[in-house]
Amino acid sequence: MAEHNLTDARRHNPVRDPEQASAKTRTKRAFFLLALTVFIPGGAQIVAGNRTLGRRVLAVTLTCWAVLVVALVVALVNQGLVIEVLARPIVQLVLAIVLAVLAIGWVLMFINTLVIIRPGLLAPGMRGIVAACTVVLMVITGGALGYGSFVLNTGRDTIQNVFASGPSMDPVDGRYNILLMGGDAGADRVGLRPDSMTLVSIDAKSGRTALISIPRNLQNAPFPADSPLRKVFPAGYNCGDECIINSLYPVVEEKYADLYPGKKNPGAEAMMDAVTGITGVKVQSYVVVDMGGFSSFIDAMGGVTVDSGGWVPYNAKKWPGTDIRTHWFSPGEHQFTGKQALWFARSRDFTTDYHRIRRQQCLQQAMINQFKPSTVLTKFSGIMSAGEDLVETDIPQAQLGSFINLANKARKTPFKRLTLGAPDFSTKFSTFPDFGLIRTRVDALLQEATKEGAAAAEKSKKAAAASKAAAKKSAGDSSQGSDPTNAATKSATDAGSMTQEEIEPGSNPNSVPVTQPDGSPITEKYLVQLELNGQRTLISEIAVNNNECQAP
Repeated sequence: MAEHNLTDARRHNPVRDPEQASAKTRTKRAFFLLALTVFIPGGAQIVAGNRTLGRRVLAVTLTCWAVLVVALVVALVNQGLVIEVLARPIVQLVLAIVLAVLAIGWVLMFINTLVIIRPGLLAPGMRGIVAACTVVLMVITGGALGYGSFVLNTGRDTIQNVFASGPSMDPVDGRYNILLMGGDAGADRVGLRPDSMTLVSIDAKSGRTALISIPRNLQNAPFPADSPLRKVFPAGYNCGDECIINSLYPVVEEKYADLYPGKKNPGAEAMMDAVTGITGVKVQSYVVVDMGGFSSFIDAMGGVTVDSGGWVPYNAKKWPGTDIRTHWFSPGEHQFTGKQALWFARSRDFTTDYHRIRRQQCLQQAMINQFKPSTVLTKFSGIMSAGEDLVETDIPQAQLGSFINLANKARKTPFKRLTLGAPDFSTKFSTFPDFGLIRTRVDALLQEATKEGAAAAEKSKKAAAASKAAAKKSAGDSSQGSDPTNAATKSATDAGSMTQEEIEPGSNPNSVPVTQPDGSPITEKYLVQLELNGQRTLISEIAVNNNECQAP
C-alpha cells in the first residue's frame, strides 16, 4: 500500500510530470525551472529532467562557485597575488577558454530546460513569454561569460603585442627606474622626437614614486661608460643648440641604430643611456607613449579631471572673422576628453616648456588617481583597443602583474617631483646644466621618496644641505637651491642672489592679472581680443600661472 502511494505521488509530481497539473501550475513550473538554470545550472535537470546530466552539470556549477569563493578570499587577504596571476597571458588564455566553454554549456542547459518545460503544455498566451524569457536569460548569462572570454583574450593579445618577452627585471638599489617618453612621429620628422621625458623611479616594496622631468631642450647629456654612444660622443651630446636631448632619439634611429644590435628601438635605448648619464640612476626600461594613442586611451577611460590652475591656451578653429586660432581653458576644474587632455599637456603658447612639463606632471598624477581597477574593468575593451596604438615598451610581460600592484600602492601617496629646469632650477640651467648638482638633487629626492626610516630621512636632510651649499658655490650658474626633498618647492632665495621672479618670470601669484581694466573678470573673449590687439606680453602675464595645476 505504501509503495503504491509513493508511486502515485511520483506520477502526480507537477514538477516532473506536469500533464495533470493546472495551467497556472505549469506556468509556475516553467519559471521555477528557468530560475534554477540561472542560479543553479543543472538543478532543473535534477528535479525534472535527466538526473545524470543534472548531477554532472551541478558538479561543474559547485566547482565554479568554490573557485570564485576561494579567489574572493585570497583577494581580500592578498589582492596583489590575484592581480599577478590574472595578468599572466597563459592564465588569461586558460580562463578565456574556460569561460567560452561555460558560456556554450549554459546556453545548452537553457535549451534543455526549455525542452523539459514543454511549452506545448503551457497556455497559448504564456508560450511566447516563456520562450522570450529563455532567450533573454541565455543572452544575459551565456553572453556575459562570452564577453568575459573576449575581454580576457583581447587583454592577452594586447599584453603580448605591447610588452616584451623574457624574465622579470630586478630592482636597482630597491627601485625600478623606467623612462617614460611622449611624442609623435610626424610626416615631417625622421623618427620620433619626445616632447616629454620623465624618469619614473618606483620603490619596489612601498610603491612610493619619484618623477624626474627632463626638459626637451637639455643640452650636453653625458653617457655612462658602458653606453655604445660614449665612443661617438665622448664629451657628451654637446654640439650646441642642435643637440638638445629630444633630438637624440631620431639621430640615433637615423645614424647609429647599428650600435644597438638586436634592440627593437635603438632611439629609446639611446635615450635610456642619456638619462642614466644625466641623473646617475640606472634606467632599466622605457615606455614610449604615442600622443595620438594617448588621446584614444583617455577617451576609453571616460575622460580625466584636472584643475587647470590658470588660463591654458590651445589651438583650434579660427574665431569668426579673424585669423586667431587660440582658445583657452579657464582656471578651475575640467573634465577633459582625450583631445582636450592632449591640448592641455602639450600647450606652450604664451608660456614655456617648463609650464608644459608641470601640466604633464599634473595629468600623470590625475590619471593615476582616477583610473582605478574598477574603471579599468568596466572600460577594458576600449582600453585594450587603444593600448597597442598608445604604448611601446620593453617592460617584460612577466613584470606586468607586479607593476600593476606597485601602481595601486603608488596611488596612495603623492609623487615626489623634480624638474631639471624651472621651477627647480633656473630657465638657463638646461643650456648649461651642472650634472654633479643634478645627481645630488636626484639622490636626495629618491631618499625622500623611499622614506624607509629615520636613517633615510637623516640622509635626505644631509643631501639637501649639500645641495644648497653646492648651489651657492656654483659660479656663473644660475641654479636655485630649492629643497631637494620636495621638488615642487620654489624657495629661490636660499640659492644666492636670485629671486623667484628671476627663476620663473611672472611666477609670483600676486603679479598675475585676474581682472580686466574695468574690474570685470578675465574671459576667453577678452584674451582673444588682446591677441587681436597684439598685446601678447599682457597675455603671457595672465597665463603665467597655468603651471599651478592640481590633480583632484
